[in-house]
Amino acid sequence: MHELSLCQAIAGVVKPYADGRHVDVVRVTIGALRQVVPDSLSFCWMLVRDYEDMPDAELELEFVNAEVSCRSCGHQSTIDSRWSLLCPHCESADVEVLHGNEFLVTSLEVS
Repeated sequence: MHELSLCQAIAGVVKPYADGRHVDVVRVTIGALRQVVPDSLSFCWMLVRDYEDMPDAELELEFVNAEVSCRSCGHQSTIDSRWSLLCPHCESADVEVLHGNEFLVTSLEVS
């Protein structure tokens, strides 16, 4: 379960920016290719936020679909599969990933 280490990384980013203020909301953008299980991430966040003294910090997740540009046929496509990066038009594996690898803390609400 890598979600626990992801939550620890999120807390590591949040704490310095919060600078001792009360953290209300942490917003995170996660790409589909990161293979994060949302329920596991939410559960792990509850553990980490308590340990890191942010007991009320809510985690808001935004998920980004995987999108590729095919070098073989030139199409830009959204990938529905979490396990394959083949171009849906020509089934080539010669693709450039445009979106889907994101893992970013995008904003905080503090009080």
